Amino acid sequence: MRGLVRLVATLVVTAVAAAYLVWKIDVGETVEVLRNANLAYVAGALAIMLGTVLPMAWRWQLLLAARSIADDVRWLFRAYLVSYAAGQVLPTAVGGDAVRIVETSRRHPGRAGDIAGSVVLERALGGAATLGLAAIGFALAVGRYDVGAYLWIELLFVLGTVVLAVVFFSRSARRPLRRVAPVLRRVAVERPLRALYEGIHAYRAHPRLLALVTAMTFAIQAVRVLAIWLVAEAAGVDLSPRVYYVMGPLLFLVMLVPFTVNGLAVREAFFVSFLGKLGVDADEAFAAGFLFFLVTIGMAVPGGVILLVENLRAARLGRPGLR
Repeated sequence: MRGLVRLVATLVVTAVAAAYLVWKIDVGETVEVLRNANLAYVAGALAIMLGTVLPMAWRWQLLLAARSIADDVRWLFRAYLVSYAAGQVLPTAVGGDAVRIVETSRRHPGRAGDIAGSVVLERALGGAATLGLAAIGFALAVGRYDVGAYLWIELLFVLGTVVLAVVFFSRSARRPLRRVAPVLRRVAVERPLRALYEGIHAYRAHPRLLALVTAMTFAIQAVRVLAIWLVAEAAGVDLSPRVYYVMGPLLFLVMLVPFTVNGLAVREAFFVSFLGKLGVDADEAFAAGFLFFLVTIGMAVPGGVILLVENLRAARLGRPGLR
């Protein structure tokens, strides 16, 4: 039943976004924009996205080490690449995170809760850093860029992140959370959610690590925003990089919507809607979103090659492949 609901939601979200795009763009003009796109800019965007994976793997290694889980940064780098490949067929980045949790848990039996906690905390810190950028973008945009409700959506997400930080790290929040436990128990999710909460809350004892990882994440996200600027430049959108520090945080959040496959149509609709408010032609905005989609495909290629090689090797040795 849950799978059916997810399927229906995915189809509805994708259909609405696709209908919006059909209404806004001229297919012929869009194809012409894509034909004239500067592929050097697209290659630069891909280099930025792939180049930030290694520091992300190191960040994850630090979080695991704090929970006495030792793993090699090269394998964690490999796990990130594979997760990008998985994200092409599973629901957005959330599906990729699930693959990382499952594979790493097999390497460290009995530590699934701590591993899930590290991945979710990593994702939460990524969200916090992204929203930190959003706060900066909000300050930059007020009175300068007319992007309507998007500014207030960013502000709402910033406030929501503060609330979640209190829930996960404040000791005083544990008492009201206990009142929710019976309800969660009745729907059979209390045990996994408790393990996840404890896995994240334990990092309260490592404030210096959290500060370091947050700073790393902020720097990574700030660099990744430039990839959005590059694909827009490739499509002929001539705007200051400053604009993308308003747009980027929201795009990263849009890509986490769990009812899409790799953000299909939703990502492009967001490009058209946001950039359209700044006077950008819908065809160019769509082309920028599509080029960013190609960048995500490019990010999946190394992980796909890794899976193919590992499964071929396992078949040659008569071992079960990756599941």
